[in-house]
Amino acid sequence: MTTTRKRFSQEFKDELCREVIDTSRSIKDVATAYGVGPETLRNWLNKFWEANGGTDTELTGSERARLKELERENQELRAETAFLKKASAYFARELR
Repeated sequence: MTTTRKRFSQEFKDELCREVIDTSRSIKDVATAYGVGPETLRNWLNKFWEANGGTDTELTGSERARLKELERENQELRAETAFLKKASAYFARELR
């Protein structure tokens, strides 16, 4: 059984990289939407950054720490929201 590798144009690769950077969507979301493997897109993104001198807005250490803190807080809030939705559904069934 032989499989052939898909070939993608450089324009297509650059377009996907720009979409990840501009829209702040995750690599996995963009890769899935276009039928590309996430690791493949990650490699393209690394090459894109090297070719274009990195991103225009590099984060400082304090900005990275703040971003990480906000992402953690966001994750906690999502978990709390999911729990409260389940609890409200449970109690709504209890009242019927």
